[in-house]
Amino acid sequence: MSEKIYIGVDLGGTTVKVGVCDEQGQLIHKYEGPTGVEHGPETIIDNIASYVKEVVSQTSFTWDQVAGIGAGIPGFMDMETGVVYVSVNLGLKNTPVKAMLEERLGKPVKLDNDANVAALGEAWAGAGAGLKNVICYTLGTGVGGGIIINGRIYQGNGMAGEIGHMAIVPDLEAIQCNCGQRGCLETVSSATGIVRMANDAVQRGDRTSLSQIEKITAKDVFDAAKSGDDVALRIVQRAAYYIGKSMTLMAVILNPERFIVGGGVSRAGDILFDAIREHFDTLTPDSFKQGVDIVPATLGNDAGMIGAAGLNLRS
Repeated sequence: MSEKIYIGVDLGGTTVKVGVCDEQGQLIHKYEGPTGVEHGPETIIDNIASYVKEVVSQTSFTWDQVAGIGAGIPGFMDMETGVVYVSVNLGLKNTPVKAMLEERLGKPVKLDNDANVAALGEAWAGAGAGLKNVICYTLGTGVGGGIIINGRIYQGNGMAGEIGHMAIVPDLEAIQCNCGQRGCLETVSSATGIVRMANDAVQRGDRTSLSQIEKITAKDVFDAAKSGDDVALRIVQRAAYYIGKSMTLMAVILNPERFIVGGGVSRAGDILFDAIREHFDTLTPDSFKQGVDIVPATLGNDAGMIGAAGLNLRS
């Protein structure tokens, strides 16, 4: 059996997910285990190495067929050296993750941040399969992103794709983001931003069914909007407007073939996607929107593993 396989590691604060992929990006088998953050960096790396060996052992492939290992990590790093400068959720600081894993596994290792590898996964084997140029949005607690150009992650000087920190909200409406900037997309179009706007409306005394909910979630806002609640509809429209506006800016600069939207907020479905498409269509010049579509991500929680596996083929 001569087929090569690639291992993708999706490293989270609680769980490490590890997947075996073939050269076409198809996920063959996956395994997960606890990260072990509480025990420090050495234990985290030991756990990753252990899970990588275990996932391969659970397949019909041999260790010799492993051509490379990739890892998606939430944090800031030097992709070339594989040193993670800081990952708050993992307790990593100036940690040479690449060198530590290569020492334990004897295979080439590549790293990138978690948003980039999720984008690569969707571009390689998900909603962007067969396309060369796509931009991915991840709408969750914050707003993440990844840019794929000619089938590869575009990193710029290391920070490209931080779509959530585009200062896009006008000054009079802007609030401060956790990054220190005012008016970031993340402040209005993330789950956190949507909940904030809902709580603000309730506190103002706006007439809304949301006032009956003790602890509002983004899902509550979308459900209320689907039921015709005017306040919830206004919040959803505002979140969608700024996503659409940011896509207009990205389209004028990069002219992608497709925008792919994933993350928990994207599960709202048509009420969100229809509004994003409407605003993008209204705001974008014809020549820049021609042939561009906006679609949901398809890989779900597997995108990070698949994209990480692809780092050895597409980066």
